[in-house]
Amino acid sequence: MRALDASHFLLGFGLTRERVASFSEYPFNLPAVRNLSKLSMHPHVTFLVGENGSGKSTLLEALAVAWGFNPEGGSRNFRFSTRSSHSALHQYLRLERGLRRPRDGFFLRAESYFNVATEIEHLDSVTAASPPIVDSYGGKSLHEQSHGESFLALVTNRFFGNGLYLLDEPEAALSPTRQLALIARMHQLVKQNSQFVIATHSPLLLAYPDATIYSLEPDGIRQLAYEETEHYQITRRFLSDHRALLARLLD
Repeated sequence: MRALDASHFLLGFGLTRERVASFSEYPFNLPAVRNLSKLSMHPHVTFLVGENGSGKSTLLEALAVAWGFNPEGGSRNFRFSTRSSHSALHQYLRLERGLRRPRDGFFLRAESYFNVATEIEHLDSVTAASPPIVDSYGGKSLHEQSHGESFLALVTNRFFGNGLYLLDEPEAALSPTRQLALIARMHQLVKQNSQFVIATHSPLLLAYPDATIYSLEPDGIRQLAYEETEHYQITRRFLSDHRALLARLLD
């Protein structure tokens, strides 16, 4: 991992443990949160991985809200609320910020991306902005594209670079080919001084070189190499002899 310095946007974050009233209540009872002290962020790409329910999306959401993003996603200018469902965890995080501020930023939540697309249409209808806001997203309504197409339009057209981008399971919308396209676009943005924090299950995205991978596990959080992740090991095993694996699984 490259040495962190104050030139990057998010250097790390920690939990103000002394302020937590009870570690037996959600979300503080999640092992990843209960055992959290401080995590350092890679200057370019940091991944959060773990089983369903491990808390990676909860942690990413809290990080996004603590930074100033709308809980349902979007840029820091978005302030709509369809259904308030985020936890109070953001109130207990202490962010370590670099000296530079990002010129751009976006929080993507796969489960509420539809709400972001709806808000863009709403803002264009009530503000009569010139040019329309949708032009920053490729000029075509995100609702008039497939989920994967609209997501790539977002990343390609709306992500300007020199930004902090928090993505929650972006692979949910993307085919394997489109996931590779996302990796290529991420690399373009990294070369434009951008920083990503991504919660994911994708063994393809996790292969991004020189990234930091944190695994949220029953006993807390630990850093892994790509080849040590369950995502890599299971995928490799399956592809090397899927017939034998399926035979044992289905017997």
